[in-house]
Amino acid sequence: MRQKIGLVALVVPDYDSAISFYVSGLGFDLAQDEIQGKKRWVVVRPRGAETGLLIARAANADQSAAVGNQTGGRVGFFLHTDDFDRDAIAITGAGGKFQENPRDEIYGRVAVFTDPFGNMWDLIEPAEQDQ
Repeated sequence: MRQKIGLVALVVPDYDSAISFYVSGLGFDLAQDEIQGKKRWVVVRPRGAETGLLIARAANADQSAAVGNQTGGRVGFFLHTDDFDRDAIAITGAGGKFQENPRDEIYGRVAVFTDPFGNMWDLIEPAEQDQ
């Protein structure tokens, strides 16, 4: 049996601000944006990627409280790139904030950033570009 992760839910305060950051700012593809009753089904993904983010607008107080802290203060998302500097400029230009200076590890160049909603990400340029 072949399996893969198709989507990961990302709870945000607003659909359109998330689309603006991920699509207009980072250059992700807007794979889906469909109205489904009182909610929207919004999927974004890096160009050429199979796995995407399901952008989910917080619908109640518990979900609102989880925005930006869905992984309990840990880095929860890992964005691999072929050009660290290019994407770091795009991230800050779109409203993301780096929490540290880039560092070189055995697996590549990395730095933690937060998106405008407080979610922690690693931006990684792998040491081996085929990863």
